[in-house]
Amino acid sequence: MKSYYILLFFSLFITVSNAQEKFITKKGSASFFSHSPLEDITADNDQVLSIVDSSTGDIAISMLMKSFAFEKLLMQEHFNENYVESDKFPKAIFKGKIENFSDLDNSKQEVTVKGILTIHGVSKNIETKAQLHKQENNITLDGDFPVAVADFDIKIPGIVRNNIAKIVKVTFALDHEPYK
Repeated sequence: MKSYYILLFFSLFITVSNAQEKFITKKGSASFFSHSPLEDITADNDQVLSIVDSSTGDIAISMLMKSFAFEKLLMQEHFNENYVESDKFPKAIFKGKIENFSDLDNSKQEVTVKGILTIHGVSKNIETKAQLHKQENNITLDGDFPVAVADFDIKIPGIVRNNIAKIVKVTFALDHEPYK
């Protein structure tokens, strides 16, 4: 019976120590900006889920495409129904790694993030620079990167082709806390 309690204690200790290596946010933010001669389009999403494994630097990000809010409701409707087809492809997902994560100290510094971004059912390799601030109880990651709409098989009808940029700027801000 005593060995059972010892085994239970060690299994709980291992579970707790593994949980301390994971950091999560459910309230991250992402936005995109499309500039064209006819119109600028901005959309914001404040329901971004992100997990960082501090033992490896692995990162996973997921967001519902329908959570992007636009200034004009008609733009939001066209975005979800015609362009990203949110019912068919509900999420954008990034799985990757923060390079040299274990070598980073507790100051704010530039890092390289590499991984695979999946939007509209199409996956592409992405590499970007970001600002990371690693602390004992917090990991923040902020940055931006360009996304070519055509790379993800998002079709823009000819009638509005000049209203939407071929390359949009995606910006993200993720404030992770220890996973409990």
